[in-house]
Amino acid sequence: MDLEQRRRWNENHKKLTEVILNPNEHARTIELFLSHHALLYSAKMSNGCIHTLEDFVLEGLEEGALRKYPVNAPDTKNSIVWHLWHIARVEDMTMNILVADSQQVLHSDHWLQKMNIRFPYSGNSMSDDDIAELSSVINIESLLEYRIAVGKQTRQIVSSLQPGEFRNKVQDCRVKRLFDENAILREASDIADYWGKKTIAGLVLMPATRHNFLHLNKCARIKDKLQKKMKNPNRQA
Repeated sequence: MDLEQRRRWNENHKKLTEVILNPNEHARTIELFLSHHALLYSAKMSNGCIHTLEDFVLEGLEEGALRKYPVNAPDTKNSIVWHLWHIARVEDMTMNILVADSQQVLHSDHWLQKMNIRFPYSGNSMSDDDIAELSSVINIESLLEYRIAVGKQTRQIVSSLQPGEFRNKVQDCRVKRLFDENAILREASDIADYWGKKTIAGLVLMPATRHNFLHLNKCARIKDKLQKKMKNPNRQA
């Protein structure tokens, strides 16, 4: 995904925002969401042929670069694998708990064990030591497979919504599930409060789409700095 594609992605996000609450635009909303969402995942997720933002981030990066923590970036010090894990977790819990009231993908197929990590929560308010641990031990192949599984499930959930349901508000009992399932740390309860005030549309427009876009752009900036560091070893990264 080049700069022009990113510009178009932002334009399409505005279009999605404009139509998502209109039941008469429901079919268009679903179509727009599916194409919009696909650009945030590996092309494998939707069996597409377009070079996506995730494809761009991962292309040409060795394992050490993906795991590097901390990184010297203006808006994050977290590793690329942490960002990929974080956006997958946030999308998994918001779509499957808050929107669909169903089982998280994380718990559907032993993903914690597959990814070789012990953290079921979102990553909000995560300690530096835990970020360092996750960055060093997570199974990257399984992480990328988990992301694809989350993306596919989100697409099924959104595609199954009926006209008018984007206006529905998040139910309090579903917010409680976030804590019951250790998806959110108590120290990060403000993010649960934030999500709890959203409509289904609001969750689709942020956790399922723009949140991914923002973090993948952070990953792209980390990649750029790391690659410049490789060309100029005296440069900080």
